[in-house]
Amino acid sequence: MPHIHEKIDFTVEVFIVHKNKVLLRIHDKHKIWLSIGGHIELDEDPVEAAFREAKEEVGLDIEIIGNLRPREKSDFDYRDLIPPRYLGRHKEKGIHEHIVFVYFAKCDTDLIAESKSEHERSETKWATLEELNTMRLVPNVHFYAMEALKELGK
Repeated sequence: MPHIHEKIDFTVEVFIVHKNKVLLRIHDKHKIWLSIGGHIELDEDPVEAAFREAKEEVGLDIEIIGNLRPREKSDFDYRDLIPPRYLGRHKEKGIHEHIVFVYFAKCDTDLIAESKSEHERSETKWATLEELNTMRLVPNVHFYAMEALKELGK
């Protein structure tokens, strides 16, 4: 998706766990291991973006992990959203930045589908806790992947 603003965009990262493995993929532009994720589109909230990115990139239906506050009856058009596990910010291409909503999720299968979008087709890996420690990962990806496995691994 094109950038919404020249200086900053909102994005999601989803660390998907199945049994004792977390899913990572080689990013098409940066050529490093990252989670599933991408830009939040104008017509969606971060949770919707997380579901969409998981489906688009690897064909998975996921369950986002998190707690919603008890629903109150209201006449207002208001929805609570599952809060991200973490929030981050990083520079992307010079002056452009991303605000990142980091979610943990689980799924019922480890069978992934190739993305319909050619630029998103890349190597993927279901990594164990031990494998994460031998992979060349940027620090935040390593931390989030480890935390997702600690929380959701079986």
